[in-house]
Amino acid sequence: MTDLSLVTLPGALPDKRQVAASFSRAATSYDSVAALQRDVGEQLLERLPPSLTPPRWVDLGCGTGYFTRALAARFGEAGGLALDIAEGMLNHARPQGGAAHFVAADAERLPLQASSCELVFSSLAVQWCADFASVLSEARRVLKPGGVLAFTSLCVGTLYELRDSWRQVDGLVHVNRFRGFDTYQQLCAASGLNVLSLESRPHVLHYPDVRSLTHELKALGAHNLNPGRPGGLTGRARILALVEAYEQFRQAQGLPATYQVVYAVLEKPL
Repeated sequence: MTDLSLVTLPGALPDKRQVAASFSRAATSYDSVAALQRDVGEQLLERLPPSLTPPRWVDLGCGTGYFTRALAARFGEAGGLALDIAEGMLNHARPQGGAAHFVAADAERLPLQASSCELVFSSLAVQWCADFASVLSEARRVLKPGGVLAFTSLCVGTLYELRDSWRQVDGLVHVNRFRGFDTYQQLCAASGLNVLSLESRPHVLHYPDVRSLTHELKALGAHNLNPGRPGGLTGRARILALVEAYEQFRQAQGLPATYQVVYAVLEKPL
């Protein structure tokens, strides 16, 4: 039997320092291209239990603070704590308010006391955590009994069009790797939290050309960060080959880019 506490992606997910640096650099451009991120986070807000009124809440992986401010509007700013591993994001979010404190923190080792909050909200952040079992364990530790962990993440199938197109060109790692949905199911089931809802849904964006997609990924800070990615500049011939390969996916609306999004709401037992 597999020990689910050890189900990670060793050597596959990016180094946290690279993730923090990449998103810090993207802080000023992120919101201009984050339509998908806003849509996904809004859907996560709608999935919160209607009866939930947390005096103390955490926005884990707060980024530019968009959902920090949304949570504050719903639950009050005084009890809010915004956490992110990227100092640049925190520096961008802090002046806009929304939480009592903005703190640099790692989701796998939260700087919070046990049973100290009623809600941990995290949208499109935990896919960068190599040890997701620790993320769940930490959320369980800091939540009060009856408290809720609500998160969205990305799983296998995300940007498969770009991945498959690059695979035709050179077979190297050009697209970020993500866990399978079955791994999320297994780890959530083994977390000690009650799974209220857990599903995976595709979101498909369309672009006029490949350059528009790759520029958006860079502006988000979510371009290729994985070990094994090719170094240096990409030659013109390879770019032209990529464009030709991706054109095979073209639809009437443009070139599709699929994001396979995990939506989850878990509750700490009373």
